Formats: sequence, C-alpha cells, structure tokens
Amino acid sequence: MTGRLEAKVAVITGGGSGIGRATAIRLASEGAIVVATGRDEEKCGATVEASIAAGGAAEFAALDVTDELGWETLVDRVIAKYGALDVLVNNAGTYLIRPIAETGLDDWNAMMEVNVTGAFLGIKHCSKAMADRGGSIINVSSVVGMIGAPWAVPYGASKGALRALTKGAAMELAPQGIRVNSVHPGFVNTAMAEYAAENFGTTVDGLNAMFPLGRIGEPADVADLIVFLASDESSWVTGAEHVIDGGSTAGVAAGATE
Repeated sequence: MTGRLEAKVAVITGGGSGIGRATAIRLASEGAIVVATGRDEEKCGATVEASIAAGGAAEFAALDVTDELGWETLVDRVIAKYGALDVLVNNAGTYLIRPIAETGLDDWNAMMEVNVTGAFLGIKHCSKAMADRGGSIINVSSVVGMIGAPWAVPYGASKGALRALTKGAAMELAPQGIRVNSVHPGFVNTAMAEYAAENFGTTVDGLNAMFPLGRIGEPADVADLIVFLASDESSWVTGAEHVIDGGSTAGVAAGATE
C-alpha cells in the first residue's frame, strides 16, 4: 500500500524541532521525499534520521529563510536532484513576549523578516518550480494571527500578515494548480510554549486550562493536518484558514469563568 504522499518532494523550513520535525517525520512516513531546512545542522540532522526511520527519504539543507539567494540555491538543488518540488511548508518562525512600550524597532523588524518575508520568499521561489505541475504550500501561522493577544503584538501582526499573504497567493497561483493554505495552531508543546509558560508564571501543563479539550496541542496534531493539506485529499482546498487549537478560539472553556 502506497503512502498518501508517495514520491512527492517536500521542503520544510524550521525543520530542526517542534512542528517542523513532527511534520517532516509524518510526511516521510507517508512516502514523501523530505528536505528539512534550517540553520542548525545538528537538530535538522536528527529530524532527517527520524524521518528515514519512519520509512521515508530525507535530507538536510542549510537555509536562512530571510536570504533570497539561499532560497534560489535551495530550489535549484532540489530540482536538479529530484526533478520536482511538490510541497512547501513555511514553518520557520520566531516568537517574542514583551509589552509594546518595551518592544524595540529591531524586535519588530526581526519578527517580520522571519515570519513574513521568509514565507514570501519561499512562496516566490518554490511556486516557480511548482508551476508546471501544481503543488501545495502550507503556511504555519497562529491563532494569534486571528485574534488579539497582549504582550505578543509583533508576533500577532506577523502571523496576521501571513494569513493575508496566504489568501493573496492562493488567488494568484490557483490558475497554476498551486494551492496555498494556512494553519493556525494554539499553544503547542514546543519550546515556544515553554517560553510562554515561563513568562506567564506557570508551566506547560498549566496552559491546559486554556483549551476546551483540556490540553495544549502536540506537534503531531499539527503535522497530521499538514499531511492532509499536502496530499491530494485536499485538492479542492485553497486560501483557507485551518484552526487547530483545542477549541480555544471557539468560545470560553467550561469552568474558565468560575
């Protein structure tokens, strides 16, 4: 029995940990050829090993998502080696918790450069490689790109921009058979959640009460959704926002106001 992504070539940014690592492993387990990118070769190497162990093919490629030449080099390498590029997962991102009044312009610019410009460059260069055969681009945004969150204003603004970038790209690239969708997780059990919990004076487990389903997400939860969006099962889905947050943006969890 073949996998849902058999022989599809997938590039994942921020592949060294968290959602990126879980996604690489899941895509590989479904038959994809995974190119896990990032700036930390050791962490991405561990992702590659785990992806291969899951039954797929994988390799590491160094990439700073804010470097346009780096994107050009990456896409040329992938096409030269595999002859195709079918899936792009724009997962790389950075997070900052800080009051607006204490946020420097450098902080703001760094957030926009990684979270928005990095995704834009990925879409720009990978879509060229997908134009002849179609493909799927998945942008990992956040629920904070849809609702306001104090002390995370630059992050929310960047993820909101990524939401709009997704929709515009989906409309422009649809005639080429390229689908573009965004994924909007709530807190997921990664280093970002640990950082948030520390700043909120709690633990990762202490964040569970925020979610009607009683727990924060796991990287595998988001990876499963990304597999669907990468596969042909979602062939009529584009320009859509896919919220995966344990119900946190749907309303107030039972008991939360007691």
